[in-house]
Amino acid sequence: MENIDFRALNSQTQEALRIKCVKQVLKGMPQTEASRVFGISRQAIIEWMKLYRKGGIKSLRAKQRGRPHGGSLKQWQAARTVKNIVDNTPEQLKLPFYLWTREAVALLIDQRYGIRLSPWTIGRYLKRWGMTPQKPVRRAFEQNSEVVRQWLKKDYPQIRSRAKREKSRIYWGDEMGLRSDHAVGRSFSLKGKTPIIYGTGQRFGCNMISAITNKGHLQFMVYKHRFNAQVFIGFLNRMKRQVPGNIFLIIDSHPAHRSVKVKKWQKENSRFKIFYLPGYSPELNPDEMLNQDVKSNAVGRNRAHHQKELISNVRGYLRARQRRPDMVQKYFREKHVQYAAV
Repeated sequence: MENIDFRALNSQTQEALRIKCVKQVLKGMPQTEASRVFGISRQAIIEWMKLYRKGGIKSLRAKQRGRPHGGSLKQWQAARTVKNIVDNTPEQLKLPFYLWTREAVALLIDQRYGIRLSPWTIGRYLKRWGMTPQKPVRRAFEQNSEVVRQWLKKDYPQIRSRAKREKSRIYWGDEMGLRSDHAVGRSFSLKGKTPIIYGTGQRFGCNMISAITNKGHLQFMVYKHRFNAQVFIGFLNRMKRQVPGNIFLIIDSHPAHRSVKVKKWQKENSRFKIFYLPGYSPELNPDEMLNQDVKSNAVGRNRAHHQKELISNVRGYLRARQRRPDMVQKYFREKHVQYAAV
């Protein structure tokens, strides 16, 4: 018997032929003979036998052909899907995904509405909904969303109003460590050939503490030793000498910021008021934008050969930023800190 065009058969006939052929082979018919009798290539029979051994007869059943179908999303279904994506992670909805991918959205729609859509169709829906693939912002599990909401709606507006009444400058402060081997950015190279960036094999670093205002003022201190309450007080004393008038300093809840020594210092320096950001919420601090700027441009793109040069590079970059209040003001344009721009 000549081989037939198996693809030309409808799904039910294909299923019946697969099952009948496999059953005959199981009864002892040689695969070569089965190929001649049923007009099917021997390779196809081999594949069917593999499927049968893995999943039994059900693996030979006819599968849905062509694009997945089940209808298109109604307007209310699309709206609820968008809300689920915006308000939740896949894990929160008990989906086996870490990020919102096209496959994750397809599974969500299938589970909620019984509508099967291909990844390409999901991609078109996402584009229509104004969604694009983006790098997620990292956020700690420990962050209390209610505390953050209260900070944005109540606490900070009260601090801002009080500062206006008392004619105080609001500074946002933070500290960070800098390493000689920090790498950022990308470099063009031939396809398949990873670019090489040379730098010292030694590892060294320094630390910096800074504070900025939405008017473009910048205070900083670069140091070698470990950050503690005494270092923080040294920075506060420097601000006290350099900044006239009353100062409101908003910082995170690092133990050094809340130490007994700092509280004692604050009592002795009444023109300073210290306020604390909600826990695990660095994205609310505009000074984080300065930190990223320094890491990217003063360290990542300007290789130091020793610690003294690293410190010199960082100080030089920060002094240049002090002379450009307009650049400091731009840190407050980032989405998560725009609330502090006024």
